[in-house]
Order: sequence, then structure tokens, then C-alpha cells
Amino acid sequence: MASAAPASSRWHTGLTRTHWRVLTASFLGWIFDGYETYALVAVLPTALRSLLSPEQLKTPAIWAGTAIGATLLGWGIGGLVGGTLADYVGRKRVMIASVLLYAGLSGLTALSPSFLALIALRFATGMAMGSEWSTGVAMVAETWPDRARAKGAGFLQSGFGWGTLLAAVIWWLVSRWSPLGDQSWRLMFVIGAIPAVFTLYIRRAMAESEAWLKAVRERRWAATEAQRGVARADRRPFTVTEIFREAESRRRILLLFVLSLTSIVGWYAISTWLPAHVQSLATREGRAHPDQWAAAAGILYTAGAVAAYMAAGFVIDAIGRRKFLLLTYAGALVLTPVTYFWVASVQAILLVAAVNGFFTLGLAYSWLAIYPAELFTPSVRSTAASLVFNGTRLIAWVFPILAGTLIPLLGGIPWTAMTFGTIYVLGLIVPWFAPETRGKPLPQ
Repeated sequence: MASAAPASSRWHTGLTRTHWRVLTASFLGWIFDGYETYALVAVLPTALRSLLSPEQLKTPAIWAGTAIGATLLGWGIGGLVGGTLADYVGRKRVMIASVLLYAGLSGLTALSPSFLALIALRFATGMAMGSEWSTGVAMVAETWPDRARAKGAGFLQSGFGWGTLLAAVIWWLVSRWSPLGDQSWRLMFVIGAIPAVFTLYIRRAMAESEAWLKAVRERRWAATEAQRGVARADRRPFTVTEIFREAESRRRILLLFVLSLTSIVGWYAISTWLPAHVQSLATREGRAHPDQWAAAAGILYTAGAVAAYMAAGFVIDAIGRRKFLLLTYAGALVLTPVTYFWVASVQAILLVAAVNGFFTLGLAYSWLAIYPAELFTPSVRSTAASLVFNGTRLIAWVFPILAGTLIPLLGGIPWTAMTFGTIYVLGLIVPWFAPETRGKPLPQ
């Protein structure tokens, strides 16, 4: 399905209903993941007030960081298991199971009677969510033509931004309406159970990836094109072992892992504190309803991210993968002090929040849906994408907790953000050692 087209053709020439159905199914799944992720961040200040004791509420940042960290840890573990499983049993089956599980667990989160129950359910929900992303990325990469692949992957990744934007808007409405008083936060997770219905669409709309089926039939187990044609035993090796067995594959996965860690630590340890920072500014300025200022900042932040997601595929094809990565992390590095130190007005920070979201969420995550799939073959592609995207969560999950602990010690969110913001320097170094894949066909 990745056939070539004349250079003069528009990027979407030749795309069929099958291509768009695959993208739609993967896109919707990622919308729900984005909703779940931001719903937790948005409701935490309110949820903690209803679940913690007055003594515990004296250190809210620590408890909030723990809730986010538990979700992140579950996401990492579940993603590694599900992503690897998709290379053995198929992309479609794993996606359906993932969506059903996290929809059900989200609904149960709404019934959390205690903070401990909330943590346990967020961990379990994270495990279910983790499996969905790598399967969708592999499906789009393996079914869309080369000239349109990056654009399709960028559109897929925008689902996370649309999901976070949806969560920000719904929370803004729920917090204003407040139908259940201080328990209204639970409605966010009731809404999160809706994706269960979506599995019916997946079953009808998607066929299994032919590229993956062909690779399995022909027993092509090599992880990269560099090992294509090398004689191997018929017995299939464990996909994770195969990725780390080959020197070139090992080098690629380690470079991508560092870049992914940069994006994920930067977002969870810094950007997730933006609503709290805006709320603090609004309170200091004596603004009415400071929580609504925080919600507005969340909407603008995610709107900036959505704009970046939608543009990412076009930009990355125009300037190449390395330059795109350098642009991303340079922007994120600059925006950290601008957001948390240089802008002191709550009105001004709303505009900055949109630009911040463009870089630290939009660009910083969009390459993950495009670039890793271009470096590995179908027999290990989902495993590799999951190692890059979800494996980093096994390290990054401690950073929200660490940040929450350091906020009172370092004198507030701004200094903590600056401390963790230094990680973006890695994004200015690693791309120089990564392969450039612009204009190259997907490895088969």
C-alpha cells in the first residue's frame, strides 16, 4: 500500500476509504487517551480536596505528583506488554482489548472512595491506555503510502491534542456548572467510559495490517533494513531481544529512547504544573474564579498543541527529521523560562500557554508517531515504537512525584520548572547522531 506516486501528485492523491478508516480508528483511540490524561491533570486540585485529609492537603503537590506518576507507571508497563503483543497477535486485536479495558477502568475511577483507590485505578487505567498508541502508529505507518505517511501519523498524533482539548473544555463547563458540588470531578471519568462503544467501530472498520501479516508469513524477523537478507533460523526470536541484538537497531532504539525521555519528562515534570501556576498568578492578582483562569490556560495550551500536531507531518517532510527535532527542543527550552519566569501577568500567560503547548506537547510528541516507525521493520515495529514511547515512562513516572516534592523545597513551581527544563538540552545533542529518513521508503 506504500506505492510510489509522481512527484507532482498532491500528498493525498490515491488515498482510499481504507486508508482513512485506519486513520480514523487509530485517531479516535488516541483522542480517548488524550482525554484521560488531561482529565486527571485538570481535576486533581478538586479531587484532592475531596479525598485527602486537611493535614495531607498541606502538601498537595506531592499527592498530585503521586497520582500522575502512578498513571504514567501503569502506562509504561501496559504499553510495553501491549506493544510487544501486537507484533505477535496483530494490531487490531490489541487495540480493541486496550480500548475496552481503559473505558471500563475510567468509569470505575469515578467511584473512587479514597485517594488510595484513585491511585490504584489510575495505575490500572494507565496500563490499559498504554497498549493503544503503538498499535495505531504501526497500522497507519504500514498502510499509508510513503508520500502521505508522515502527514497521516501527524494527524493520528493530533488525536491526543484533541483529546486533551476536549477534556479541558468539558472540565471548564463542569467546573462552572458543578452539578455534584465538590464531587463534580467524578463526572470527567464517567464520560471517559464512553470509548467502550468505539470498539464496535474498530471491529467493522479495520482490517489487519497486510505488511505485518506478510512479514510473519515470510519469517522476516530482522529489526532493521540493515539486517535484511541475513540468514536466520525459522523460529521467531523474542522481538525485544531482536531489537537489542542488532548493533544498528540497538543504536537507533537508544537514541530514540533518550529523545522520548526528554519529551515525556519535560511534559510531566513541567507542563502538567501550568494550570496550578496560572491559578497561583490569578490568585496573587486578586482575580475572581482563579480556577477558571487555570482552565482557560489549559484550553489554550492544548489548542497550541493541536495546531502543532496538525502541522507536524508537513513540517517534518519539508525540513527533515533532524531539523524538526532540533526546532522542537530549542523551542521547548526557550519557552520554559518565558512561561514560568518572564511572564508575570495572568492575561499575558494565556497567550504564552498556547505557544508553550505548540512546542512542549505538540511538536515534542508528534515526532514519536512518525519517526520510530521509519526505523524498524514490521515484525518488530510495534515493539520498537512501544519501547520508545512507553518504555521511557518506567523512568519518567518518578519525575511528577519528584517535581511535586521539590516545589515547596525550591520555592515554587517556576524554579522547579527551570530545574527540570534543563533536560531539553539533550534534544539539541541527540538528533545529530540519528538517521535521516526523509524521502526514504518504510522498511519492509
